[in-house]
This record gives sequence, structure tokens and C-alpha cells, in this order.
Amino acid sequence: MANYVDGFVLPIPKKNVDKYKKIAKLAAKVWLEYGALEYYECMGDDVKPGKVTSFPQSVKLKADEVVFFSWIVYKSRAQRDRILKKVMADPRIKDIGPEMMPFDGKRMIYGGFKPVITLIAK
Repeated sequence: MANYVDGFVLPIPKKNVDKYKKIAKLAAKVWLEYGALEYYECMGDDVKPGKVTSFPQSVKLKADEVVFFSWIVYKSRAQRDRILKKVMADPRIKDIGPEMMPFDGKRMIYGGFKPVITLIAK
């Protein structure tokens, strides 16, 4: 059972979705190699702007962008911290500099979360 989750919301220019997916597939491989339990990248499909706030508003989504909601699952915060240190030192990730990212990283939202309720259908 997961005891820690990293979550991300980010704006991807529609023209860069394939480029982002290529980088995300590499990232998923690296995270899982170092022990993450699960890795998800989800592209917005039904995410309308709200009256007060929403996924699109949270990243100041532009007309030519799509919002992604992503998360990585770990056994614990301690495991996440160990994995993250290894991932960030891995040359496959380290060599992807900010200039190579196919989105505006300043508008990305991210953080670590401790699950409080987990239900899994059987």
C-alpha cells in the first residue's frame, strides 16, 4: 500500500505533447528502476475553467496548451526522499536541463502528499 505520493499539475503546449511524453516515459523508467511503486502521466480530457479555481487556472493555462495531472507513488516519504536523490543524480535525468523541458516549469505545481484514505476495488 502507498504511504506517499508526489503530485504534479503542469501546462504542456499542445505542439510539445509528444516531446513531453518521450521525456515522461524516460522519467517513469528511471523512477521505477529506483523503487517507485507507480508512475502516472495524465493529459487533461475534461478539465474546464472554474468560477474560482480549476486545474487550468492553477497553471494559467493558455489556449494552445493542455493541462497534465501526474503522480508518483512510493512506500513512504523516506523511500521517496532516497529515490528522488538517486533520480536527480542519474545522468539520464540530470542531462535534461530546463532549456530542454517542453513546458514552462515556472507554472508547474508540485508537492508531496501523505494519503489519508486509500480504497482499492477488488
